[in-house]
Amino acid sequence: MVLKVLIGLAVVVVALGVLIATRPDTFHIERSIDIAAPPERAYSEVVDFHRWSTWSPWEKLDPDLKRTYSGAPSGTGAEYAWAGNGKAGEGRMTIVDAVASSKIDVRLEFIKPFAATNRARFAFTPTATGTKVTGSMDGTNNFLAKAFHLVMDMDKLVGGDFEKGLAAMKANAERPTPQVAAGN
Repeated sequence: MVLKVLIGLAVVVVALGVLIATRPDTFHIERSIDIAAPPERAYSEVVDFHRWSTWSPWEKLDPDLKRTYSGAPSGTGAEYAWAGNGKAGEGRMTIVDAVASSKIDVRLEFIKPFAATNRARFAFTPTATGTKVTGSMDGTNNFLAKAFHLVMDMDKLVGGDFEKGLAAMKANAERPTPQVAAGN
């Protein structure tokens, strides 16, 4: 009887391993929003990591988040690192390419609670009423990530945060800029 149980358990483990191994090797998450402002206004929210605390939902996961900035002040070469609680984790972002008012590519490195390196991209497309901003993230799935994706939908898990961040970015970019009085 014990032998049959062990054989049955082995079959289940092998079947689960095969199922996990056949899951996609990569993932892609993407969300867009229309902003009633020119591309340069939306672009300025993203190209400077110092601005992210005003719109990024991940910045609000830990009120005691420790931030460090290095490299260029903004644009290509700008770096931002964070260390926080279990929700915020620890990681680093580097802007690897920035084309004015058009796109920003970010290398996103997670250190804790899990190690991973992904690519994030923000694209700014002019429209008749302003700008369409598209935020996306691409990454690879190792065996453990594939297993995790069996029970958690990465698009639903992270996509909602993308939507919150884009909505806050929209509010910032659409906010009227203070006017300078003539002659000052």
